[in-house]
Amino acid sequence: MADEKAKKEDDEKEKPAAEGAEGAEGEEGGGKKKFGKKQIIFIAAGGVLVLALLGGGAFFFMHKSSDQDKSAQQASADADKNKPVYFSLGDLLVNLSGEGKHPNFLKVKISLELADEKDMPLMEAIKPRIIDNFQVYLRELRIEDLRGSAGMYRLREELLMRVTEAAQPVRVRDVLFQEMLVQ
Repeated sequence: MADEKAKKEDDEKEKPAAEGAEGAEGEEGGGKKKFGKKQIIFIAAGGVLVLALLGGGAFFFMHKSSDQDKSAQQASADADKNKPVYFSLGDLLVNLSGEGKHPNFLKVKISLELADEKDMPLMEAIKPRIIDNFQVYLRELRIEDLRGSAGMYRLREELLMRVTEAAQPVRVRDVLFQEMLVQ
């Protein structure tokens, strides 16, 4: 009997604990349902926000890339319009100024970069004037004037200044040396 009594007491102790556990699960389960609804609302709101941001970003990048495409097409059209044109002056051979037993010579082949192809006929018409200006200047040079990259730079600048003056209103962008020989 004592065993039965002890068993009953143990059963009674377990019952309230089990009921308490069930009650806790019920409360917890009810809490999970409420928290689950809030969680679903937050997830849905977050999803909508992420989709809105992605859509806005996609629109921005698509719009930006189309602007870049338009500017690239415009730059290409401008490049075709401003495509460089080269006008060859041919070979120039001059003896350089100097005081030596052996005369020094300069042989140079020059091309001019023009801003517009329409200027080619006018350049052809004034070519003798340009060559004359170059010849007069080149004959005054000494061999020391042509040494190094600084000498080449000064020569290019002087020739550009002279051709710009002689060729007006034609716009000459640059003087290009195709060949240069100093003896």
